[in-house]
Amino acid sequence: MHSATHPPLLSPGMRRVALLLLGGLLACLSSTLWAHGVNENDKAFIEGASGINIIPYMYLGAKHMVTGYDHLLFLAGVIFFLYRLKDVGAYVTLFAIGHSTTLLLGVLLDIRANPFLIDAIIGLSVVYKAIDNMDGFRTWFGISPNPKAAVLIFGFFHGFGLATKLQELTLAKDGMIYNLISFNIGVELGQFMALTIILLLMNLWRMTSTFHRSAIVANAALMTAGFVLIGYQLAGYFTQGA
Repeated sequence: MHSATHPPLLSPGMRRVALLLLGGLLACLSSTLWAHGVNENDKAFIEGASGINIIPYMYLGAKHMVTGYDHLLFLAGVIFFLYRLKDVGAYVTLFAIGHSTTLLLGVLLDIRANPFLIDAIIGLSVVYKAIDNMDGFRTWFGISPNPKAAVLIFGFFHGFGLATKLQELTLAKDGMIYNLISFNIGVELGQFMALTIILLLMNLWRMTSTFHRSAIVANAALMTAGFVLIGYQLAGYFTQGA
């Protein structure tokens, strides 16, 4: 009898790509994870400003989204296998509805929650999307969550995460509603800019012969990054926020 030989799941080149991708993700997360939020200069402006400041708050909202690695990782997972702009628009709209609702209501109604736990759930959203992209729910659990409902629900948590960042600051009551709406518009603009870049890079990748072979590796790295986010936030909860 001759023993059958099977090719390895990943070629040496693909394994190197996977390790580099995973290492890069972990390096970026470890260096910026605790810094994610409102920096000192922006904090000083927000706490010192009064009245309506539409353009500055739009800038701050866009900046937060563009530098918000947790939001971008989730969005990258959401659009990973979306090929039509119509589908991209539908999912991004649901996400926008979700995070806009809880961002505005969370601050205006002063609805509070522990920011570490909210950010841990945001990390969970990244894990969810990576598993969904690998068809893990159907394969492992025999279920298939509604992807649009999941994006909307996780959008609520992403918006609440933004709200917790603003709740840590002293916002002037004068002009607050206009400033919050401006901040939210900025978030949407930042999201549009980031998604444009992600889609361009994704489409270039999709045109290569390695895309389908490396998709599982990329989503495994995305899932790992989500677990790292969860771990960091839970560590922060038990050491600082509990």
